[in-house]
Amino acid sequence: MSKLLTTSLAAAATFAAAMTVSATKPAAVNVPVNNVNIDRNNDKLTIFMDIDPSQLSLASSREIVARPVISDTLGNQVEFPGIIFAGRSRYLIHLRDADVNSTDSLVKLKSKTIIPYSATVAFQPWMEQSSLDMAYDLRGCACSPIDHYTVPLIPIDLTPLVFSPEFVTVAPVASGVKTRQLNGSAYVDFPVNRTELYPNYRRNPEELASIRSSIDLVRNDPDAIITKITIKGYASPEGPYNNNVRLAKGRTQTLRDYVQGLYAFNPSIMHSDWEAEDWAGLRKFVANSDFASRDAMLSVIDSDLAPDAKDNKLKKTFPKDYAYLLKNVYPALRHSDYTVDYVIRSFTDVNEIAEIMRSNPSKLSLNELMLLAQTLDPQSDEYAEVFKTAVVMFPSDPVANLNAAVISMRRGDFDKAENYLSRADESTDAVYARGILQALRGKYAEAAATLQPIAQLMPQAADALAQIQKIMNKESKK
Repeated sequence: MSKLLTTSLAAAATFAAAMTVSATKPAAVNVPVNNVNIDRNNDKLTIFMDIDPSQLSLASSREIVARPVISDTLGNQVEFPGIIFAGRSRYLIHLRDADVNSTDSLVKLKSKTIIPYSATVAFQPWMEQSSLDMAYDLRGCACSPIDHYTVPLIPIDLTPLVFSPEFVTVAPVASGVKTRQLNGSAYVDFPVNRTELYPNYRRNPEELASIRSSIDLVRNDPDAIITKITIKGYASPEGPYNNNVRLAKGRTQTLRDYVQGLYAFNPSIMHSDWEAEDWAGLRKFVANSDFASRDAMLSVIDSDLAPDAKDNKLKKTFPKDYAYLLKNVYPALRHSDYTVDYVIRSFTDVNEIAEIMRSNPSKLSLNELMLLAQTLDPQSDEYAEVFKTAVVMFPSDPVANLNAAVISMRRGDFDKAENYLSRADESTDAVYARGILQALRGKYAEAAATLQPIAQLMPQAADALAQIQKIMNKESKK
């Protein structure tokens, strides 16, 4: 990448003043230098400047050699080709003797033309922080030395500016009670038009076992307490609606009584609901089907017709498709959905939290995960794993997404960070993270605009903004 340093026109005035500081330096020896630039391109370094000899005054037998020099404080130095400004007689002697070094240039005194100077050398690492000076040799007749002095032109700083922000993770708001919910569906078979439950009837052993296993999973967990069990029964749309009301309501109550009898829960825990006909389930299947008459069937399902009229119209208008639904879809619409609501105790021991994160992270709150993170090295894989776990467990939580974005930025995964930030909120911390991501992607102007409004609210934003502005200023001089 090219790195460029530029002097202002004021540098020429400073230089001219420096030429007259010492009484041993003739006031007339003044070679103004303007527009000093330094350009690094990979392994090459080039200097540029404009030299104006129009006001230079020397005796006919004298000359002054101006030679740019790059040096550092450790004694490293590189000289560039010089320019010899010669009085009339010295100029003619050089022409006669052809004694000017092949790399130097000879200029006759009183030249009115500004000389554009440029020269290139191999870049060396020590040049990153050095200085560019102009070395002068004032000579008399026969090139006898009269004076030698050096005038600074510009400091050189080619060290790359690296954007190094502070990555800020955010503590979530205390969540209080940790409520969780386990959901499932069971397809319990009942005899036709009956509400009695027979545990060994058809596939009931397997379906009832799935309900028991879900409840037992929570009931046998020492860290969990069941607070509510809800069973909601559905019937399929065929048959008279009023009869389906009776079936859905009665079968749900029967299944609730069955569960209550197994566990002897406090009656306040048990809840039930019912829906006579599962039209939503039917609609979902039809919408995802490849029926040729799919749209027409959906129009009937979505109509304001009464349930029985709706079912009859489907049966008469689409007899082939209805027969398929009756055989393959309607049985699945006779189901009982159940939910087990429970709470998880709190954890405060970080070792226990670490173990639970590995074995069953769903038990943890964001606060507990943050408590663990605070004990880990922010640069470690374990630290990153905590925030990755948090966003998996709480995928829609703004704080979890913000923290996951911060970890992704720290690891250089900017695309993933952007995805997480799309689910963060508009808090100051989230705005800061978006500005940091823009800067890390080299979008400094956008980043500055993002961070400017919060720079006085957040010290990290003020520091990042200062870094960005410094980088932008340096890049503007290229």
